[in-house]
Amino acid sequence: MDFILPPSLGGIPWEKVLPPLIPRLNGIYGNYQWSPKLLIPESDKTSSAEVNCDNSGFRVQVDVKLFNPEDLLVKVTGDFVEVQGKHEEKKDGAGVSTRQFNRRYRIPKGVDTMALESAVSPEGILIISAPMLQTEDSGIPT
Repeated sequence: MDFILPPSLGGIPWEKVLPPLIPRLNGIYGNYQWSPKLLIPESDKTSSAEVNCDNSGFRVQVDVKLFNPEDLLVKVTGDFVEVQGKHEEKKDGAGVSTRQFNRRYRIPKGVDTMALESAVSPEGILIISAPMLQTEDSGIPT
């Protein structure tokens, strides 16, 4: 049985669809060089979240402008901090709208999860932060 691929699948060029079916991660297929990053749409390369971890601690900033603080839940589950947001149904013209999201961020080793704090800034940014665990090397007892 032969497969005939249309020249374009919903606006996605065939060279972005076919190569993942080939058992190698990167390479050249025909006249096209490709990699899995070709499958990521341009709009997905930017995120509404920023994650930082350095010697001072762990910090996550999430854009939650569309949610009220009472619509948000932040919890630690294992090695992850989970953020959930959900609007109750709101009238939107003739219909009803519900908005929801769930995100998980891995907490790096050495972060004091018992000291994790979260707050929403006036600009609608959820800030989750925790200091690094103090070690004997730092001169502060644990």
